[in-house]
Amino acid sequence: MADSSADYVFKAQIAEEAERFDDMVDAVTEMVNAKHSDSKELAVEERNLLSVAYKNVVGVRRSAWRVLAKKKDEAAAAGLATEESVATEYMKKVEKELIDLCNKLINLVEEKLLTMSSAKDASVFYLKMQGDYHRYLAEIHVKGEKEEAQKSYEKATKDAAELPSTNSIRLGLALNYSVFQYEILSMKDEACDIAKTAFDEAIGELDSLEQEDYKDATLIMQLIRDNLTLWTNNKGGEQEDYKDAT
Repeated sequence: MADSSADYVFKAQIAEEAERFDDMVDAVTEMVNAKHSDSKELAVEERNLLSVAYKNVVGVRRSAWRVLAKKKDEAAAAGLATEESVATEYMKKVEKELIDLCNKLINLVEEKLLTMSSAKDASVFYLKMQGDYHRYLAEIHVKGEKEEAQKSYEKATKDAAELPSTNSIRLGLALNYSVFQYEILSMKDEACDIAKTAFDEAIGELDSLEQEDYKDATLIMQLIRDNLTLWTNNKGGEQEDYKDAT
């Protein structure tokens, strides 16, 4: 008998505990396929498992790519042809893994998750993910990904206007969209405007939240504030480790 979506959820949970994130990706991907076959939406917990799985496997490869790109540039600057060649080939290997994983998630969103979602917060969550993974591809200079990320973020932002300003998904979207504007498009003023607007709109509504929602909102708002501080003080344009949301 084929595994049910509940079986895949359990597999994803224990893979996460064991920090076997490649296995976790396999489990959550099958979970999405099973839910799609049953014409059922993902629960919030299932959405979060999906996000955690892909964020971890893609995150380590993004970090590896940056390290290898730096090593390649250093070798080239020093005239070390052999070392440059080794770093370049290794970087290409990581690039392929990164592209495959990002495209796998983007296809899941486009072909299944968005077609399954009826709740506004779910569709914003998936469109934000879509924008994020196009952004990760744009970071490694994949052609056309800037434009795709922009489209996804814009659609998500339009839909998110129907959610409360303190909604954690809406705040996380504003955080990540502002990072995209700053890092990828070099639109510094626009990035600050997006981040500051989201922060200012939410801060006046915090007192009406339940404790758990308050905690979620203020956590993301702190990340927004941290980025704004970095961007305001970074007049020389130095590269920083800007923060984004899961």
